[in-house]
Amino acid sequence: MDQKVNGADDSGAPAPQSARPEAAAPNAPAVMPRTSAALAARSLGIRAGERQLVTELSVEFRAGEFTAILGRNGCGKTLTLHTLAGLRRPQQGVVRLDGAPLDRVRRRAIAQRLGVLTQDLEESFSTTALESVLIGRHPHLAAWQWETAEDERLARAALAHVQMESFAARSTERLSGGERRRVAIASLLAQAPQVFLLDEPTNHLDPHHQIAVLDLFRAQANAGRTVIATLHDPTLAARFADRVILLFGDGRWLEGPTRATLTSGTLSEIYLTPIIEIDAPNRRVFVSA
Repeated sequence: MDQKVNGADDSGAPAPQSARPEAAAPNAPAVMPRTSAALAARSLGIRAGERQLVTELSVEFRAGEFTAILGRNGCGKTLTLHTLAGLRRPQQGVVRLDGAPLDRVRRRAIAQRLGVLTQDLEESFSTTALESVLIGRHPHLAAWQWETAEDERLARAALAHVQMESFAARSTERLSGGERRRVAIASLLAQAPQVFLLDEPTNHLDPHHQIAVLDLFRAQANAGRTVIATLHDPTLAARFADRVILLFGDGRWLEGPTRATLTSGTLSEIYLTPIIEIDAPNRRVFVSA
């Protein structure tokens, strides 16, 4: 059994299912390496005002794995991601990066190892797309050091990865919401962290670019990096994630391999509406009933 459940007693959370072989995501390696955790949560408690959203969350995020966090609006997905990133303090518990408590690691060292994509981005001043992506290189520069030719090469390569290389000189004020989202993703790629924390990475993107972006981060996991993403769409989670964390919004959570954990029953409970799985060639597809 490789599934963790919190509060699965009389509170109504789904009980762990019987163990069965996990089907890897379509683009994942046949065998995912089990290495030491790049990022780990230990007994995290997360509150929003008087609401207890997450209780005693303990989970390891390993190199080579893509983990999706799902739940309805207001259940604590973003707050959980921000807590894992060190952007807010947990009510209780600890987050560890490479074994060290995150609050004892220097911010510069964190930025070199851990990259965060926030849900909505606000530009405080106008820059070109290339200049915006070059910001991702700053954790790797010395104080007062200008970007080098190699930094620019990496930034241009990152723009190419999101099909935005022809927009390098364009002002970000002249980009659409989806284009700005792809520039933000390119900046994260240029940062080259080992751990990616993505808050709704498909925001503002059309279906074609949603798949392209998740393919991109699936490839990052396949290359040995750690990817953690909050998602709204369970069908996308089933397609790309190795593991999922389901948040119920009342402190309870369920974590485990995608196929065993992401079911019509668990999804119906977290979204408070009937969800069914329909047959599709080589895909698991979930829709509201």
